Order: sequence, then C-alpha cells, then structure tokens
Amino acid sequence: MILSTLALFCCSALPATAPTVATSPSGLVTQLSNPSVESSEPDADSVSKSTKPDAPTPKFNTTSNGDAESSSSEIEPAPVAAPLKSAVQPATPESYETSRQRKIWYGLMAASHGAAAFDAWSTRRAISGGYGTEGDPLQRPFANSGAIYATTQVVPALMDFLGHRMMRSENPTFRRFWWIPQAASTGVSFGAGIHNYRVVH
Repeated sequence: MILSTLALFCCSALPATAPTVATSPSGLVTQLSNPSVESSEPDADSVSKSTKPDAPTPKFNTTSNGDAESSSSEIEPAPVAAPLKSAVQPATPESYETSRQRKIWYGLMAASHGAAAFDAWSTRRAISGGYGTEGDPLQRPFANSGAIYATTQVVPALMDFLGHRMMRSENPTFRRFWWIPQAASTGVSFGAGIHNYRVVH
C-alpha cells in the first residue's frame, strides 16, 4: 500500500513535457516522445558540410628576394612607343649642294683663274712688245705693270661667288644653271689670251 502510494506520487511529480528517452543497444540515448525539442545530434546536411574541404588558397611563388608573387599571369601594359621623329629634314642651302657639284665648282674656279692669268700674261707681253694697247678701260691703268695679274683675278672671283650662291639657291632654275658664270668668265679670259697670243705671233 505504501509502495503504491509512493509510485503514484513520483509519477505525478514528473513534468508533462519531459521527454521519454530510451537506450539503444549501442548505448546511445535517443529522444522518443517530445518532437518539439531539437535533437542534440547533428543532421546529415551539417555533417556533409563539415566534411567538405575548404576552398583552395591562391598559390604564391617566392622570388630570390623572398617576396611573394602571384602565380597568376598579370598582363603588363604595353610600353608606350616614343613619337617618331620626322625623317624629312627641312631644306637648307647645304642640302642643295652635292659633292659632285662642289667638285665641278672647284674645277671651274681653277679654270677661270688660270684663264685670267693667261690673259694677263698675254696682254702684258703684247703691250711690252708694242703690238697693241689694252682694250678694257678698267684694266688699262694696270696694263704696263705687274698689277695686271692681280686685277684680272677680280672678275673670276666674283663669278665664283655668284656661281656658288646660285648652286645653293632655293630657285630650281638658278640651281640648274649655277655653272654659267664661271664658265663664261673662263671663256672670256681664255679667248682674250688667245687673241693676245696671236697678235704677237
């Protein structure tokens, strides 16, 4: 009688929401009657998520200086090309003069001054021999002295200067006929010298 009364008292003292647990043969305690209480065991989704490997970390290459460099290829910006310099140079007086023209100019200069010297020599010889007089009024005061050798070189020198300026001129016509002044001076002096020589002989 006393035992049955104690059993009823103990049963009534238990809370109505107390879950009924049972022990499985493997020794694990499982919840049987109270579905509102969450199970302490992890579910299958959380177990599968926890077993997944972490995302791979980026790999780094270590240089000789110990600095870490990313293995991913980085696109370097293309070097900026330097502005191209214009290959066409502005025209200058020196650019019009070629080496061939310079050689011809020196040749004509030697010829014109040589012809002027020949003219002075033949004139001096003809006048000193009494075969005639100087026909050029500008050269007449110097015809009876050796100064005629210097004065006859003035005109060829002027023609040399004029021809050189024409050779380096911006005018294409002048550059084409730059040799005419020197050639004309040479021809005139040589012709006068031949005339003086024939007068004596």
